[in-house]
Amino acid sequence: MLPSFNSSTTGGKMHRHGYSNGHTSYSLRPSRSDFEPHQFQPRSHNSLRRRRQLIYRLGILCLCLPVLLWFFPSLRTYILSTVTLGGLFSSSEDFQLETVRYYDLSNVQGTARGWEREERILLCAPLRDAAPHLPMFFSHLRNLTYPHKLIDLAFLVGDSKDNTITLLTELLESLQHDKDPNMWYGEISIMEKDFGQTVNQDVESRHGFAAQASRRKSMAQARNWLLSAALRPTHSWVYWRDVDVETAPFTILEDLMRHNKDVIVPNVWRPLPDWLGGEQPYDLNSWQESETALALADTLDEDAVIVEGYAEYATWRPHLAYLRDPYGDPDMEMEIDGVGGVSILAKARVFRQGVHFPAFSFEKHAETEGFGKMAKRMKFSVVGLPHYTIWHLYEPSVDDIRHMEDMERERKDKEEKEREERERMERIKEQFDDPASQWDKDKNDIKDMATKEYLESEGQQQDGQHKDEHEQPEADREQEQVPAPAPAQAQAPEKKEGEGEKKPSEEEKKSGEGEKKAEV
Repeated sequence: MLPSFNSSTTGGKMHRHGYSNGHTSYSLRPSRSDFEPHQFQPRSHNSLRRRRQLIYRLGILCLCLPVLLWFFPSLRTYILSTVTLGGLFSSSEDFQLETVRYYDLSNVQGTARGWEREERILLCAPLRDAAPHLPMFFSHLRNLTYPHKLIDLAFLVGDSKDNTITLLTELLESLQHDKDPNMWYGEISIMEKDFGQTVNQDVESRHGFAAQASRRKSMAQARNWLLSAALRPTHSWVYWRDVDVETAPFTILEDLMRHNKDVIVPNVWRPLPDWLGGEQPYDLNSWQESETALALADTLDEDAVIVEGYAEYATWRPHLAYLRDPYGDPDMEMEIDGVGGVSILAKARVFRQGVHFPAFSFEKHAETEGFGKMAKRMKFSVVGLPHYTIWHLYEPSVDDIRHMEDMERERKDKEEKEREERERMERIKEQFDDPASQWDKDKNDIKDMATKEYLESEGQQQDGQHKDEHEQPEADREQEQVPAPAPAQAQAPEKKEGEGEKKPSEEEKKSGEGEKKAEV
């Protein structure tokens, strides 16, 4: 029998038993082949969904932006400059990344009026066992008249055995926290690097001839390390300064900069005790080249280093130090070939173009003297000021120390002898009376007695005169009462000699004797 279908009026449901064998004509469960029309719509892609979300967010931001600008006026300039079309589509020349820095090195060439153009200076100071000199060095830093904010400090501490690094840190903290903002310096760098320097820091070891070549090469390495690590594109000048300079003008940076030279150094002397002459040239590394020195260099080995001020190398060069005149013009310039390292002001472009401190024998010289020779070879101006003087700290040699010990011993012996002599004289005075003092005492007593007697006699004499004045009128009255003598007796008989004269009284005799004693 054929299956019968329900009509549309029966609810669209087939009879359960559609077949004669008992099987239903359809399954009560939904079949996998049954599809709804919406199931054939294409699925949305992830990128389209993200784009739609981004559009929604931008719309919300655009709606919130006017509200932010209304309640926060300070954001108007920043936000408007960011979202404007000019900021989004600016040219590539104005567009810069945050991690990229641009420098125009044509503006850091160095001029004669650097303090007016705000040119930055890098002050370099190599240190080794410098703790005793650091307080004096920082007092000089405080007194510099060049604007401190334009000076960057760089220190290299190497091969030190004392507390240089600790004391340096403390002094820098005190300087940068000063109440006066004008005392504050710019960027400060402290570097530590040992170079295996074995020469001791005492005067005999540092200035001994045997240690000069190796010591100069090691110091050149330290200067190059310090300069390469601290030099910035913003620096126009580099100033090298030793920490053991005792006296220097506060305006030394301006004074040297005013000459507008590539490399310039002052004259360096040192004070001495009076028994050594009072003063002495110190830095002999600033000099002019001589024919004798050139001939000497041709006879030396390739690695030899000529050092000035030693009898082993008689160069006969004109030294800047020996040309000093205390009353000379401090602005007078002298072209030199070698420079000393106590105080050097150089333009930063000198180092940027390749001049450095040779740690090898360059034309038979090293370190600062080799630096001067290299700068001259590269056609830079190198000058010195023979009459502009700074003073290095006096460091006595072994012979000076021995001589000072002898002088101190002699002084103590002399003081001991003088003390013993004073004690001996005091003992003599205690045991014996001084005859001179006794004689002075007796003389004063005699003078007092004579003065007293003289005053008494004067008083008595004045009393006698007053008495005579009172007796004279009475005598005159008695004579008037006596009758006139008879004519026969008009002529009185002559008085005998001595008769009628008044004999001196005993008081007058005593007063006369007193006057004689007073005259004595």
